[in-house]
Amino acid sequence: MGGDFLDKLEIRRLLEAVSSGETSVDDAVLRLKMAPFEDLDFAKVDHHRALRQGAAEVIYGSGKTPEQISKIAAAMLAHGQETILITRLSADAASEISVLAPFSYHEIGSVGIVGALPKPDGSGKIVVATGGTSDMPVAEEAALCAEALGNEVVRLYDVGVSGLHRLTAHLEDIMSARIIIAIAGMEGALASVIGGLADCPVIAVPTSVGYGAAFEGLAALLSMLNSCASGVSVVNIDNGFGAGYLASMINHLGGDEN
Repeated sequence: MGGDFLDKLEIRRLLEAVSSGETSVDDAVLRLKMAPFEDLDFAKVDHHRALRQGAAEVIYGSGKTPEQISKIAAAMLAHGQETILITRLSADAASEISVLAPFSYHEIGSVGIVGALPKPDGSGKIVVATGGTSDMPVAEEAALCAEALGNEVVRLYDVGVSGLHRLTAHLEDIMSARIIIAIAGMEGALASVIGGLADCPVIAVPTSVGYGAAFEGLAALLSMLNSCASGVSVVNIDNGFGAGYLASMINHLGGDEN
């Protein structure tokens, strides 16, 4: 265990101290937030991240062996985490993962999910829109991340600016969204178009889709950063996870304070 990791007995004593008035609620919450991690030698699992940040730790699958991923997931399950998200997970690694819970693999987004998806408890809907079908791997990473964090997601795929009528056919979804994630490669124009239609925050995700001068997503990134539409923010190239996580944070604003 790492540092001042609180075991069950220590947590019980802390709660008893709150009950007796020896410790304030704020001091107890602060101590719980500062409790560090479980040391697995190859990984230090942050069991208190949900308490500090509102969402539990996510496993980044790329570069980890199936055995390492399985042990990290097992440690999370043992500490009560009901839904575990694994991003950038290859199909080969997914076939070798062994965990003591239902496990599903979503190949298009390279995402693994341990446990069941939670019931949506966000304030509204998150719309995930792509310029083209080739952007779907990034979009599915974003959508599945948002769903794993308790959000209702509406998918609008292949609605890019080369056929604008495809996007305008979904104006009701766009104008009723709480947050929109706009995902596009090439010149990345989709984010600006959606930003000019919607009255909610738009999270733009440039993808590495495109021919040579697209520079593996750099052209779309610069286009999105220079958008003239107000309310558009940008995450890194192909970072569907980052967009889904940020969208979930926005969608859960206004709830109970942590």
